[in-house]
Amino acid sequence: MQPTPEKYVLRRSSARRESFRIDYRGELNAAQYEAVVNSEGPFLVVAGAGTGKTRTLVYRVARLIESGIEPTSILLLTFTRKAAGEMLRRASLLLDGRCDRVAGGTFHSFANTTLRRFGRNVGLESNFTILDRGDAEDVLNLLRADRGLDRKERRFPRKQTIGDIISAGINRNTPLGALLESDYPHLLDHEEDLLALASAYATYKQDRQLVDYDDLLLKLRQLLAENQATRQHLSSVHRYMMVDEYQDTNLLQADIVRLLASEHQNIMAVGDDAQSIYSFRGANFRNIMDFPNLFPGTRIIVLEENYRSTQPVLDVTNAIIAGARERHTKHLFSKRSDGPSPLVIPTPTEALQSRFVCQRILELREEGTPLSDIAVLFRSSFHAFDLELELTRYELPFVKRGGFKFIETAHVKDALAHLRVINNPQDTVSWLRILLLLDGVGPRASEEIMRWIKSGPDVAQRLEAFPRRRFTLALQALAGLLRRVHQQREPEAQLEEILRYYEPLLKQAHADDYPKRRKDLDQLLTIAARYHTLEALLVDMALEPPTDSVGEVLATSPDEGLLTLSTIHSAKGLEWQAVFIIWAAEGRFPSTYSMRDDDIEEERRLMYVAATRAKRELYVSYPIHIFERGVGLVMGKPSRFIESLAPELLRPLTIVEESDDWTG
Repeated sequence: MQPTPEKYVLRRSSARRESFRIDYRGELNAAQYEAVVNSEGPFLVVAGAGTGKTRTLVYRVARLIESGIEPTSILLLTFTRKAAGEMLRRASLLLDGRCDRVAGGTFHSFANTTLRRFGRNVGLESNFTILDRGDAEDVLNLLRADRGLDRKERRFPRKQTIGDIISAGINRNTPLGALLESDYPHLLDHEEDLLALASAYATYKQDRQLVDYDDLLLKLRQLLAENQATRQHLSSVHRYMMVDEYQDTNLLQADIVRLLASEHQNIMAVGDDAQSIYSFRGANFRNIMDFPNLFPGTRIIVLEENYRSTQPVLDVTNAIIAGARERHTKHLFSKRSDGPSPLVIPTPTEALQSRFVCQRILELREEGTPLSDIAVLFRSSFHAFDLELELTRYELPFVKRGGFKFIETAHVKDALAHLRVINNPQDTVSWLRILLLLDGVGPRASEEIMRWIKSGPDVAQRLEAFPRRRFTLALQALAGLLRRVHQQREPEAQLEEILRYYEPLLKQAHADDYPKRRKDLDQLLTIAARYHTLEALLVDMALEPPTDSVGEVLATSPDEGLLTLSTIHSAKGLEWQAVFIIWAAEGRFPSTYSMRDDDIEEERRLMYVAATRAKRELYVSYPIHIFERGVGLVMGKPSRFIESLAPELLRPLTIVEESDDWTG
């Protein structure tokens, strides 16, 4: 038996340690430094709200590169392209242009890039079309009608509901039947038809090289799971992985992370279990809780020093989350010990709640806090309706986060449909949209035209040869457009051709607000000018579209700024000097529809997210007398998440109305 050799450890030389351009120890706190300097093996960084999570990731990218790791072997996965771009920009400012070569982006954009290279292994050609949510619902509606499921007497679910059910099943990795039983028991009678419809939807997309958002992740997981050579290649290329906002991942994304790290286990997940609030989108709280089990040997690093809020605000947020049934233990602290105590304000009625919020906002503005640094947050959008009216009376300008998105407007979808058929002639969803714009062409005629043009290789030629003379002029004009667009190479020039053709159709269909819609199309043209390939433009429009329609932007003085009204879900990641949380009443927050244990736990995390948006001033209010439809006035109770908080943490404030003989 051979004796076990002794080990002699070579320490890193002082010259090597001093070769880093960045003073990491001086720039970071102890926990951040630990996360930044360790590179090998699995790590879970539990980053409390406002604790410098982004800073930690930025410095880690720089440190890996300074350590001699090839930038292209680093993969940074985030939930928005903007977040990835900002991190890599900041890393470049810290270090140098090498950081630009790091692979960074969203799960969906990474899936898109990978599938365009390796997608043939799962039946996808490189020019597949990505359906946005509206397009996907249109396909479902078409298939629903083909099966006669749209007859009113059937009371079959609407296309939006069908889309939600299919998407939830994929993201939760749950069979459709089990999902119906748990979440849609009232639709169990339609189980057989829904299963058939889901199957037909999958076949329809596969036959036409179409993928929706869920397919991008589904196909990527399939590629990694079933094709060992591709998985090993991608895992070997991306040897150092970081995943931001890991608490927001769904089961599909967790599987993708596990498969991508299969060759090395060098994975750092960064997130906050206390901010897991997107289960309605498929996010799975268990992913961040079970990460150490998925990656044995995981080291957990907790970031607790908060750089956003004062300690009085943090004392409230710590107390809220302390009641959670399950969590990674952390206690946020700040060097900013000063600041006013957070307040809880029970108001006699909803109207007085709105008046209090408006009056206090005016006072804050007089005290020097700009409107742009004040936010009113709420559990559900309708909670703000009364407040919106009161803000208008007070002439306080505001913006409400959410609403109709730029990419969902009919005119923008029309323009993009023309570009999509140039890129993928098999895109029947876009063909249907284009043909229905033509005078006299209905669903039946458009189906006939689509069958006709599919039977020949030259689409423009087939359009001109369509036998029904009633449509000759319109189809000839469309054929001419396709030829002109094909002659252009740049997306901007292609879109200009389309808009010249589309303008009379736009005026005819939207005579009332044509100028506003034309502004949106001008904006689309400006966006197109940034791109050199049509494919890149279409991918970004599907995965990272602009959010606001130009005509919806409120006119206001740039010095004045806008007060923000927002659902809490839309406010995550943002911060303001002063935050009002309204309708913190039992039955509203948590909602009466969220009474299962898991739902209550997520509602608690939602309250935590809302409170951690405040830098200095936090106001939590609820009406005492609440009008319930069909019942009348009922007594309101404070939300269970604040009711148990000590008064020295959340100080009560009583509202009294000024009387005519009030003298102070």
